[in-house]
Amino acid sequence: MSTRPTPRRRGLPRLVPVIVVVALVATGAWFWTQRAGTGGEDAWRTTPVERGDIRVVISATGTLSATSTVTVGSQISGLITEVLVDFNDTVEQGQVLARIDPATYQAQIEQGSAQVSGARASLAQAQASLRNAELDYRRKSELLERQLVARSDVDLARASLDQARAQAASAQAQITQQTASTQTSRINLERTVIRSPVDGTILTRSIEPGQTVAASLQAPELFTIAEDLSKMRIELAVDEADIGQVRQGQPVTFTADAFNERRFQGTVEQVRLAATTTNNVVTYPVVVAVDNSDGTLLPGLTVNAEIEVSNRGNVLKLANAALRYRPADADQIATAGTAGEGAPRGGGLADDLAAAAASLDLTPAQQTAFDEALATMRTRQQGPRPAGGQRQGTGGQRQGSGGPPAGAGMGGPGRSDPAVQAQIRQRMIERFQQTFAGFVSTLDPAQRAAWSRTLASTVGATRVTVYRLVDGRREAVPVRLGASDGSSTEVAGNLAEGDLIVTGERAAAR
Repeated sequence: MSTRPTPRRRGLPRLVPVIVVVALVATGAWFWTQRAGTGGEDAWRTTPVERGDIRVVISATGTLSATSTVTVGSQISGLITEVLVDFNDTVEQGQVLARIDPATYQAQIEQGSAQVSGARASLAQAQASLRNAELDYRRKSELLERQLVARSDVDLARASLDQARAQAASAQAQITQQTASTQTSRINLERTVIRSPVDGTILTRSIEPGQTVAASLQAPELFTIAEDLSKMRIELAVDEADIGQVRQGQPVTFTADAFNERRFQGTVEQVRLAATTTNNVVTYPVVVAVDNSDGTLLPGLTVNAEIEVSNRGNVLKLANAALRYRPADADQIATAGTAGEGAPRGGGLADDLAAAAASLDLTPAQQTAFDEALATMRTRQQGPRPAGGQRQGTGGQRQGSGGPPAGAGMGGPGRSDPAVQAQIRQRMIERFQQTFAGFVSTLDPAQRAAWSRTLASTVGATRVTVYRLVDGRREAVPVRLGASDGSSTEVAGNLAEGDLIVTGERAAAR
């Protein structure tokens, strides 16, 4: 009996391709819908605005040395008979370090003493002759009054008296000379004992017993003594490009190859003006004071130091990649991002100046003068714009507005030229000086100096434009740059922590 095939089983394989196609279409539609909803964000690479610390340091190398190092030499020549100290020995002021053979100087003293005795005997003889000459002259003078002797005899007696006086004076001078010579020999005898001039530690010893030292032209160096190793110093060689940021009192962190696991602290003590040029590289010596109370550090160690020139805490910072991003349509983005907002232009700069003025402890009259100058500045900043919302001046910067420098970070021909930007900043500073001239005239010298520094650092600061991503659209935001550690830079402006800033464009998916 034959079995008939089932029609349903024969039609099921034909439906499988249809089901697969429908599933693929549905998946594609869902994926396209999701991408359309987030395509604006996916088209850009971004980095968030963060809040944190910016620490700016200058790296340099140098050598550790004692704060005060004394070289002990010999003022006399002779044979070294004893050396009583060795390397690393601790010595006190006046302690005997070595001895030179004193026989030569002892003989000179004995010889000098004999010569002094001979000179004294000569003096006694001369004094006896002087007394006889005085008596002879007195007798002949009395006989001359009675006309019993010739005047010529009296003159001869007077000459003999003068001669005797001269011989006595000469004998006295010889005594003084021989006494001084003997005293010199005694001093040289004392110098045969080499003593430490200070309390310290023996760093080097250049002599051995039996060695002869010769001090004919210059004093030979016998010992080097570090006066106090609990306080040391480093002499760093700082490049000329960085020396302008180094100031006395700045903290220094350094490491030494001998102690890799430790970081030591110091303080800038002196910035010396004696520049050194090596292979056309100009460096300046910077002296760093170091506390070595535990005696860990050793003289002569090479150190790698970092001078902290700025430490900004709890500031808004941005990755440097966002500062380098420049879109091709920057002008259109900048116009769209500022048109119709109605916010005062350059307000950030005005706020900076107001904060600087607040730190000067102004009197009511000074505050009134500042408010008037600030109002004048704001009026100029908020002047009427030309038709179409474009600012006057080159590169979209209204002349005299006091906002960011023309073309600073905006891209375009010639706008990134440092010389051009420097000229623009200088003109801006001059305009602000004119605007605030009345206010500055009310300040005392200390306030005026502080205001000048603030004006130069605030108005002359670098200002760039970054591009914030909001709902898939880019907005141009002018910001003022501050300290930078090489990877992040402090920013000030219309930004908030967490804002996404565009760093680049993603490649279009194929």
